[in-house]
Amino acid sequence: MEQISSKEILEQTVQQFTNDTERTWFKHSRNINITKHSKSWWNKKYQKELENYRVSRNVENWRKFRNITNKTKCAFFNVKIQETAALRGGPWELMN
Repeated sequence: MEQISSKEILEQTVQQFTNDTERTWFKHSRNINITKHSKSWWNKKYQKELENYRVSRNVENWRKFRNITNKTKCAFFNVKIQETAALRGGPWELMN
């Protein structure tokens, strides 16, 4: 009877773990597509604050996260409003 070495057992275990992880990843992951409805105001500073909050779950980090969110959105949309007003000639063009 052939004996299997501990190295072979370890390699089989690691290979099985790798296969299971890969199968689970592809089953539950999804592709992200950037569309016209994506958040174009999102930036790296916003992402960093979101990660800080998720790690700590601290109320103060949540406030910083929301503050940066509001400032970022405001700045982004102010630029968009200015661009639209300059291109089309008046603020009434911004409304449906």
